[in-house]
Amino acid sequence: MELMEGRRFRRQPRTRTQTLLPLRSTRLSNTISCWYCDYKISRFNESIYQFGQKHARYLRVWFAVGVGFSLSLLFGVTTILIWELVATLCLTDGSDKISDIFSSLILGINPSGFGLMMPLTDVVCLLVSTVISVAVHEFGHAAAAASEGIQMEYIAIFLAVLFPGALVALNYDLLQAKPRSTALRIYCAGVWHNAVVCAACGLALLLLPLILSPFYIHGKGPMVIGISESSPVSSYLSPGDVIVSLDGIKIHNTQDWIEMAISVEKQMLLSSDPTINKRTYCVPSSLLEKSETALLTNNQSACPDEHYAFVSVPCFGSSYSSGKDAHDFQRINNNRYCLGSGDIARLKSCGRLWTTSDNSCICSEGELCLAPVQMPGIVWVEVMYKSPYSHQCKDLEKNPSAKSADFGDPCYKTFLFVGDMISMARSVRMTSFQPRFASLFGAYLPDAVEKIFACTFQVSVALAILNSLPVYCLDGESILEASLYYITGLTPGRRKLLLQAFLFGGSIISCLVFLRIFLIKFCELSMY
Repeated sequence: MELMEGRRFRRQPRTRTQTLLPLRSTRLSNTISCWYCDYKISRFNESIYQFGQKHARYLRVWFAVGVGFSLSLLFGVTTILIWELVATLCLTDGSDKISDIFSSLILGINPSGFGLMMPLTDVVCLLVSTVISVAVHEFGHAAAAASEGIQMEYIAIFLAVLFPGALVALNYDLLQAKPRSTALRIYCAGVWHNAVVCAACGLALLLLPLILSPFYIHGKGPMVIGISESSPVSSYLSPGDVIVSLDGIKIHNTQDWIEMAISVEKQMLLSSDPTINKRTYCVPSSLLEKSETALLTNNQSACPDEHYAFVSVPCFGSSYSSGKDAHDFQRINNNRYCLGSGDIARLKSCGRLWTTSDNSCICSEGELCLAPVQMPGIVWVEVMYKSPYSHQCKDLEKNPSAKSADFGDPCYKTFLFVGDMISMARSVRMTSFQPRFASLFGAYLPDAVEKIFACTFQVSVALAILNSLPVYCLDGESILEASLYYITGLTPGRRKLLLQAFLFGGSIISCLVFLRIFLIKFCELSMY
């Protein structure tokens, strides 16, 4: 992220600055010192100047629109800063939503998505997005200057202490001789270009399913493209598997996957009876004979690993569905069983015994209706998925007549997950695109493109907001300085004093607000 840009438009002094270790002694020398280093580029000077001069008429109109947008953003960001300062000083409540939006736009971090450690692919996407956003930002300044007949001296990429940044060096004397409107267009060009990049990325994300439709299917179920070894479902799912449903509810994309996980977790927390799970299964007597009797002490199961405690419940239907009786299920039958989740996932449900609808039990005479004993923080979810790249599914494609009526479609499988649903959902990396042709490698391309667009959107938003802040060393300082010249009722001395007051106050407020945001985000990240 471009955290520091400096005053771009100050003309560099003719005398060479003494540095600790100069890289080269040419006319355009790079600089290295104990706290600052940069790399200057001048090879694009002529091409950008020619482009700006050729399309000067249109570019002036283009950047004039950017002035209006940038000034509006400067006013809006300043208002939010004041609002956040009030919240920081605990003078009022109710700014949580504004704070969340403001912090997410600037930081571009979702604690639930990244956590404390970002995957390598996300780091690469962040670097690529940062390069794109910074390049477009600096090109805006250079093109705006070129359209006004000002040629840039160089583009510098620098690192000041630990803060990276970039700047465009222009002839400051020539810029001062131009009208104030010219300087304002140049100062606002970077923020305006970042806003345009945000709009372009948003449109690209919206049209991506249509653009990739000849090669990819979208919205027909999220495909697994990565899963950590520590994931609780790593023994079931593998790259290439497609999630079909959760608890019988169709899953169309990655957003449905996360939202369903959160919904199931909330339903468990809001359950009226936390001791007995509302899920029921018709268990045949042959399976019960193989099961082990569970020893329950203080609601703690003594079942072996990968086995869970079940209790038999009366199979009566809706006439036995009162809130009071639901709490008595544990003492109705003293038989407790330990059953494996793999065996239970293949069984049918007894019916909706806890609802007011007229739903009678569907278990046969040789089956017993069982419900799992609910443990704190544990969710029971049936996950149906398709394995198009499995050997059984490939064999079925070659010989469709080999499909068995007893075992169903071998491409579709179901497993019962018992545990923390949200953590499980986040441990699986998915994409909403499925390749139309049998190529697992091709499944990674839409995910990478989608992440680059989304990350570029976030980085560009952050750059636009940061460079609109009324603080020192960023574009907001130059924009504010040029804007104050339109207040003709002020003398130069008072105008300068007002500018310094705005910048000093804006810098202090920004530091306090950012400190509060980072502390809040750090606490959120430490919870994952």
